[in-house]
Amino acid sequence: MADEDGRRGGPTFGSAVEVLAVFLRLGLTSFGGPVAHLGFIHDECVDRRRWLDEDAYADVVALCQFLPGPASSQVCVSLGIMRAGLPGGVAAWLGFTLPSAVALVLFAEGIGLVGNGQVGDVAHAAWLRGLGSVAVAVVAKALWSMAQRLCPDRRRGALAIGAAAAVLAVPSPLAQGAVIAAGAALGRPLVGVADVAPQTRLHAHIGRPAALLALALFALLLVALPAMASLTGNHGLDLASRFYRAGALVFGGGHVVLPLLQDAVVPPGWIGEQGFLAGYGATQAVPGPLFAFAAYLGAAMSPGPNGWAGALLCLTAIYLPSFLLLVGVLPFWDGLRRRGGVRAAMTGVNATVVGLLLAAFIAPVLSRGIDSARDAVVALGAFGLLSFRNIPVWIVVIAGALAG
Repeated sequence: MADEDGRRGGPTFGSAVEVLAVFLRLGLTSFGGPVAHLGFIHDECVDRRRWLDEDAYADVVALCQFLPGPASSQVCVSLGIMRAGLPGGVAAWLGFTLPSAVALVLFAEGIGLVGNGQVGDVAHAAWLRGLGSVAVAVVAKALWSMAQRLCPDRRRGALAIGAAAAVLAVPSPLAQGAVIAAGAALGRPLVGVADVAPQTRLHAHIGRPAALLALALFALLLVALPAMASLTGNHGLDLASRFYRAGALVFGGGHVVLPLLQDAVVPPGWIGEQGFLAGYGATQAVPGPLFAFAAYLGAAMSPGPNGWAGALLCLTAIYLPSFLLLVGVLPFWDGLRRRGGVRAAMTGVNATVVGLLLAAFIAPVLSRGIDSARDAVVALGAFGLLSFRNIPVWIVVIAGALAG
């Protein structure tokens, strides 16, 4: 009944517990980075549970690409809010993020890193090579599925390829923003799609006053946190300020945030270069979002707060900006996406998003995941198991690690 009501435009409302169970499963099994995550989320929420249709999901993904922060996590939070209000958004974030965050804190403690910021070079273990090869297969499968949905004709395919080429030629967050804006501008003249209003409504279950308050709080924290850290000299506030700024100002998420985090924590000596690389390698080996790397850094850095308290501080600080932005924008998004000009622009944006994901697949997923003929064999074998045998992804990931 919920599915039928949603397609008629009536309200659909679940429970936060239901949302937590769905996204906890995704958080435990979603390997391969943001591109693959979007495919897993689509399979679970669109194909399997029918919480929303293809067009609505594509519009949610496009919105999250517009906003700074981790796109796949933002999609999870958006779907949680639309399913169960603000508690659902928090539940979706917890379910998708905590498995990887807990694993990374345990990793920091297990290698004896907490409190000293140094570690031996464990970032290039052989089993990580196998995981990198499997990631190529997982991401390739998800990218192909998304391209079939969002680029069904030559014009949109050409727009996606052009977007990928532009981002690869100028690899910067500003270039990604410019490419998305160009896709929006080219939507109507290039694609020429008729202005058809979407059938499914996106219910945010958030009042507009609360939305405006969230946007004001987002801007206030962006200015107030560094000012308070400077005035008080408090290390905890300094950490919160740096991680909040990284989450608020990075577009593209994932690997794009790594240089910002490195500049924030390595030059001050809070963590060593090898410790940073070790955490990055471990982050590649666990399911869930790359932004969970913040939990590892919070646990591993010195001076305190570190350990579990530091992990919670840094993880909350890096995710809070995108959460506030989503709460502020989602109540207005359904009305905007129904306007003819916006619909045409979104068609171009969706094709451009495929191009951005294609660029992310080429670099760093493919460039780092395939370094030899053996890596290629592992990747092709994993792709075959995922595509033609429907083997669960976690089994393929274990097999890839052993092959590495």
